Amino acid sequence: MKNTRRSRQGINTLLVILIGFCILAIIEILYGQAQIRVERERLALEEQNSQTVQELKEEWQRLQNEASVTTTRGEQQPVGSAETVEQAPTKVMEKTEDTPKAQEQQPLAAAETQEQEDDRNYSMQVVILGDSIMDNDRTESGVADIISKQLNAKVYNLAMGGTTASMMPGERYDVTQWDSRSLLGVVNAIQGNIGTDIFEGYVAGDLLKSCDFSKTDYFIIEYGVNDFLTGKIPNSRYLENGDTLPVDNVYTYTGALEEAVSRLERSFPNAQILLVGPHYCQIFSGKTFLGDGYSLDYGYGPLINFSRGAGYVAEQHREKGLLFFNAFENSGIDAETADKYLADGVHMTPLGARVYAEKIAEIIRRDYAPEE
Repeated sequence: MKNTRRSRQGINTLLVILIGFCILAIIEILYGQAQIRVERERLALEEQNSQTVQELKEEWQRLQNEASVTTTRGEQQPVGSAETVEQAPTKVMEKTEDTPKAQEQQPLAAAETQEQEDDRNYSMQVVILGDSIMDNDRTESGVADIISKQLNAKVYNLAMGGTTASMMPGERYDVTQWDSRSLLGVVNAIQGNIGTDIFEGYVAGDLLKSCDFSKTDYFIIEYGVNDFLTGKIPNSRYLENGDTLPVDNVYTYTGALEEAVSRLERSFPNAQILLVGPHYCQIFSGKTFLGDGYSLDYGYGPLINFSRGAGYVAEQHREKGLLFFNAFENSGIDAETADKYLADGVHMTPLGARVYAEKIAEIIRRDYAPEE
């Protein structure tokens, strides 16, 4: 009897052990299946994001190709996704809520307004070179207009949406066959090295003809977001590992800034230059968040690197009085304020434009009248 009981106890113990092993095996199988499912989802999401980034780059290339051809006056320029790329350059005749007849009269009204403003007693003349951050809103809520009011300045806003500081691959640095509306194109036009035909149909084209640049007190240079978004423009020729890219400086962001700043310093020694680095941005594809200025990398580093590149150029010219606005870190636009300061992750709301413009105006005001 005792042996029988002991045998039953041994069998029961063995059954308990076997059941335990079975439970552990089932748990391990379920856990393994969960891991496989998570990994599949991760790979699917990674593939989706990769496709989205590729589509964005293709869309950017399409927009650049379209923007390279000047449309007829009064024809609306194609505009890409507001969430991800700069808008196309603002035309002299923009689409408004007015009737077509009113649109035809708009250039005359604008000319009359400009003539009236010429009678004002301005404190200074400011020339803005930039992209759609400056060009996107030319109303009283836009950055340029706010700067004008803050400083009582006559502002010539030569900014053109969709443009870059750097020359694009394929564009030739040849003043006899110039076709680039980049920062270097505008600077060459200001210097009289090239004609202004390639700017025809844009606000900047008319202003290039009417502005007496010798009277300029401050040049504001604002570029960087488009240079980053193309995925084709290096921040610099010089890489962190010590290698050097086989491209000319004018085809890099910092190289183009350096060339433009040096040219303006030589041609207008009595004018001051304020270099504005790119501000914090958030990039979307539709409603899908792709990343921000710290994380997203199109091949030449995140946007923060382009901001630091602008700061490096400014440092090289500090002894000549060049001013620098580190908009990425000091504009007040960041991850916490993006919802109220950025309309689409890149362009600014009226509130964001005011905060941004007031900081630029304050830098110039302190330099212009340091005793105040």
